[in-house]
Amino acid sequence: MKLYIKYMVSTRCKMVVKEELRKMGLHFIVVDLGEVDIMENLNSEQREQLKKELLVSGLELMDDKRAVLIEKIKNVIIEMVHYSTELPKVNYSDYISEKLNHDYTYLSNIFSEVKGTTIQQFIIVHKIERAKELLLYDELNLTEISYKLNYSSVAHLSNQFKKVTGLSPSHFKQLKDKRRSPIEDIGN
Repeated sequence: MKLYIKYMVSTRCKMVVKEELRKMGLHFIVVDLGEVDIMENLNSEQREQLKKELLVSGLELMDDKRAVLIEKIKNVIIEMVHYSTELPKVNYSDYISEKLNHDYTYLSNIFSEVKGTTIQQFIIVHKIERAKELLLYDELNLTEISYKLNYSSVAHLSNQFKKVTGLSPSHFKQLKDKRRSPIEDIGN
């Protein structure tokens, strides 16, 4: 049985879900970002119990098909931007469409309707958050970061960075109060 879980965006979230499933005596096949495959079928009582336990950890068991699809889109983007060693060289629209096996226009329309922002804007905000993270690590220079995040140039990255944060990358780096956001709060 497949379950879909909202706000499941990190390895720590996956650990929490695995632990809750173990406590309930459920056996999982796969626990991935936003998606869990378990061997058993849940009855309504078990489903409610799991829902309650996940809520305690800030996670949410989902039923609505549109909400599930939105979460899948968000998880593909989060995985692509934050956890891939290199961003895909194809158009993001093609990448997302292929990953979710849906027409991009359909995905884009539902996402915009439900989230009030475009998929493209969601990707940009996440790429800038990733750039902030890489700037703080201080292991890569801006040219390397722009290449890693698939920007056409350092100027393009710098312009988007300034639009999203209000700061230039170099000014951000100098700040003492380095403002970063948890992944699950970005674009929500």
